[in-house]
Amino acid sequence: MMDLYKKEISVFFSTIIGPLTIGFFLLVNGLLLWSEISTLNILANSYASMDIFFSLAPLLFLLLIPAISMRAFSEEYNNGTIETLVTKPISIYKIITTKFLAVMTLVIISIVPTSFYVITIYSIGETTGNLDLAGITGSYIGLIMLSSVFSSIGVFASCISNNQIIAFILGVIFSAIFYFGFDILSKIQILQPIDIILQKSGISYHYKIMSKGLIQGSDIVYFISVCLLFLKLSEIIITSKK
Repeated sequence: MMDLYKKEISVFFSTIIGPLTIGFFLLVNGLLLWSEISTLNILANSYASMDIFFSLAPLLFLLLIPAISMRAFSEEYNNGTIETLVTKPISIYKIITTKFLAVMTLVIISIVPTSFYVITIYSIGETTGNLDLAGITGSYIGLIMLSSVFSSIGVFASCISNNQIIAFILGVIFSAIFYFGFDILSKIQILQPIDIILQKSGISYHYKIMSKGLIQGSDIVYFISVCLLFLKLSEIIITSKK
């Protein structure tokens, strides 16, 4: 498993596309949050806060994570190495989990530089240090949990198609459905009696709670459950193709 994990990380950085993907994410983040051309400019806020970043991050991750995960299995199909991979003396589920962990590692590498936003806001506020660091820590945990679900969906999408572009598009669509879809359904008049159930079935409901720095066991269980669901679905697809 460790060899496969290291291979996934090294392959991502072996071409210019990998670093460019992360660099583009950080560039867009920087322009939206710190540039005067953006209406989301943190410096224009009346108080020191990371709320804008945690509200914006899911939208950017809808593109970033599928871009990172699209090659997970699509490339194996194209190179004809999927047969060799699934015949190794490790289970298909462990192979999927290893690729998922590699994607998560790359996502976390993308998140780490945003800690400089916290340092900057902490330093330039009217009162130095007037920042809810505990709440921000909780929000980062929520962002990582959100990333784990998007990563599992991205790996699942990659299992479906041998075309990386199609895998990327499917990853975006599936992630968007799980993030926005249930909220949209809950607003349909005929579904009003179960609107709360529908909202709680979606990612955004649980992420919005955690993005405020509130860590609840039910939200963590939700994210882990959805993550495991898509990893299991990925196993079913790979097994059927085998």
